Amino acid sequence: MAKGQHLDYPFEMMSLVRTATALGLAALACLGTFAAAGAQPAGVAAIANYTGADRQQVLEAGARREGSLLLYTTGTQIKPLLDRFEQKYPAIRIELARASSADTARKVLEEYQAGFEKVDAFELASHGLVIPRDETILQPFQSPELAAFSAGAVEAGRHWVVVRESYTGIGYNTKLLPADKAPKTYQALLDPQWKGRMALSGVSTTAVNWVGTMVIVHGADFVRKLGQQNIRLYQLTGRALANLMLAGEVALSPTIYNSHVAASAEKGAPLGWLAPGPVPVTDSGVAIARKAPHPHAAMLLVDFLMSREAAVLYQELGYDSPRRDSAKPGAAVEKLYLTNRPAFIREYDGWAKLYQEVFVRRRP
Repeated sequence: MAKGQHLDYPFEMMSLVRTATALGLAALACLGTFAAAGAQPAGVAAIANYTGADRQQVLEAGARREGSLLLYTTGTQIKPLLDRFEQKYPAIRIELARASSADTARKVLEEYQAGFEKVDAFELASHGLVIPRDETILQPFQSPELAAFSAGAVEAGRHWVVVRESYTGIGYNTKLLPADKAPKTYQALLDPQWKGRMALSGVSTTAVNWVGTMVIVHGADFVRKLGQQNIRLYQLTGRALANLMLAGEVALSPTIYNSHVAASAEKGAPLGWLAPGPVPVTDSGVAIARKAPHPHAAMLLVDFLMSREAAVLYQELGYDSPRRDSAKPGAAVEKLYLTNRPAFIREYDGWAKLYQEVFVRRRP
């Protein structure tokens, strides 16, 4: 080694150290960037279940990038809520696909089987969400709004949350049947005085859910005894049957919705309603698709439809809310969320057969 070369060694080493240090710092910076990026939820499951303190900011930023979402729903009643959502989040455009809950369940199953995964969120009757859940089309989710809901309104696996509901109980015309004379329990419907004086809504879900409730509360034999009461069957919705009651054609029915009676009674109609025991809930829940293309926007919508603000809007449309902080005065009823039952599909089939046997095939 030439004399003096050793003097360069420290400088070369220092240069290498500086280079290594710079590289190391750059690497650390990159790792820090990756760590920061990794802290953000990636993928539908992570986004739907993100609970970080910056959750709202993360969802809003992601939704602005996504710009839109596709919602599968049943009708036009939700429009005032969607209008309000778009006012809150003007960067998000909502596209709607409307169909019945049963048709929607069939449609999304066929779409996922074909690899057509475009839907982001649902607002459907919970019976229309059962099959998509069982076919792993729905994504379980978390929301800060969950704490406000009664346990029965939250599907056991958090695949959906009920946001609007109504209840079928005993409705009656107060001119034909004063309140103090109306039957107060399901058992009272077997009184001979009601033979030939009652009516049922023949809409399948309303009628079958009512039969299911009777089976759960009093057993199948009780339903068969009710069949001997010559109950008239109208192939009409609960609203249409309430209108016949209002006109005086029907005096009494155990398949009348509280919301319909309340809306008419507020206008002075001679209608009364009571809960004769546990009542079946007719509901709609919100859910997010497992392969939602716009998951940030979808979760913002889910949060909003679960909010107290949305509950008030639903109530203005005539629905009840399962939120504990939004219950209407006098709305304390014992609720049966039938779709929460573990064997709902099998049980529903049995209730439908019993309904056909007792109330449809026996018709003169």
